[in-house]
Amino acid sequence: MKNYHYLTNGVLEAYLLGLVTEHEKEELEQVLAADETVLSQLKELETEMEAYFLRNAVPPPPGIREKIELRISETEIKKWEQPIPEDSNQKSTESPSTEPQYINVEVDNTYIRVHKHWKVAFIAVFILSKIFLIAGLYYYFKANSLEQEVTRLKAETRQTAPINR
Repeated sequence: MKNYHYLTNGVLEAYLLGLVTEHEKEELEQVLAADETVLSQLKELETEMEAYFLRNAVPPPPGIREKIELRISETEIKKWEQPIPEDSNQKSTESPSTEPQYINVEVDNTYIRVHKHWKVAFIAVFILSKIFLIAGLYYYFKANSLEQEVTRLKAETRQTAPINR
């Protein structure tokens, strides 16, 4: 019954995304070792998530790879490409490095990029706003001229109406 909980409550998704606590992770790994159904579901879910992320991936701006490669030296590249030693599970007696484990990258392009469908929607809203603005101004001036015409006709009827005393 507990395995059903893992299959239906999003625990596997949270595990794949790294959002579970250490206790939940250990518990789930024990269940994965014991139950083939949960393990096969996890593998299937992992495949689906990977395919989704690959379909919706946003490519980096052109030329960014070359900029990164120019900023880092060959020794740093080799350091990052070195395989992890087998005894990496043991705690190191060396003090942890204080330098960050990432590379700062500056981008020259400061333009905001939006999806092509949003561009079309923005253009459509812009054009519609101009149409409604023109229509609003037209009806405003038309109503104003009709009001002036009514005022003129009222004044004219007052002048031509016989005075009854």
